[in-house]
Amino acid sequence: MPKKPVIGVVPLVDYGRESLWMLPGYFDAVLEAGGVPVMLPLSDDGDALDRALDAVDGLVVTGGQDVDPARYGEKDPEAVALCGELCRERDAMEALLVPAALERDLPLLGICRGLQALNVVLGGTLWQDLPKQLPSEVEHHGKAPYENPVHEVDVLPGTPLAACVGEGELPVNSFHHQALRDVAPGLEVMATAPDGVVEAVWRPASRFCWAVQWHPEFSHAVDEPSRRIFSALVEACE
Repeated sequence: MPKKPVIGVVPLVDYGRESLWMLPGYFDAVLEAGGVPVMLPLSDDGDALDRALDAVDGLVVTGGQDVDPARYGEKDPEAVALCGELCRERDAMEALLVPAALERDLPLLGICRGLQALNVVLGGTLWQDLPKQLPSEVEHHGKAPYENPVHEVDVLPGTPLAACVGEGELPVNSFHHQALRDVAPGLEVMATAPDGVVEAVWRPASRFCWAVQWHPEFSHAVDEPSRRIFSALVEACE
């Protein structure tokens, strides 16, 4: 019987409690899809991260705080001031972890901040605050219960996401105030919101490198497309 693939999950950081933690949905969704989730260390030690990647078959880059605008060359003080809490430890970790995972061709799924981090690491930029910089009638910052959809995205035909969940309108939950501005070289868009905000990307050069702006870790228990996204990750690892 084949062994279940091990999926490394980037830790969440709580400065107030001086702790690393994990939303159960990330682990539950991976387990349900047939993988074995493990939380990675928060580190910018390249050797330590390489060793961690030796032990896993795939990677989930989780949601979390805003990415430091310095990482993508944003110097406008007014734009920088629109950011919320930053997590420079994760910025430093992901700047090493993501390229190392792509070099190994490890399957990778980015979620919310994970989408933004992937884009920044590969040379893209972000909007610092959608309500101020790109106002629209689309609600991108939903309220509890977080598994409930708050808007639809248009899944583009011919993309891997369309093959997974179907093309066209897909209801999604949403909890973010930043988003992709300039899409990084090498990434292609798989879904957009009605206001044009990029909601999903993939990297054609990789065996499996997807990232979504919404939160399938919250909705997987009640939403089949969310389950399919995690299943696609785990299947790519087998």
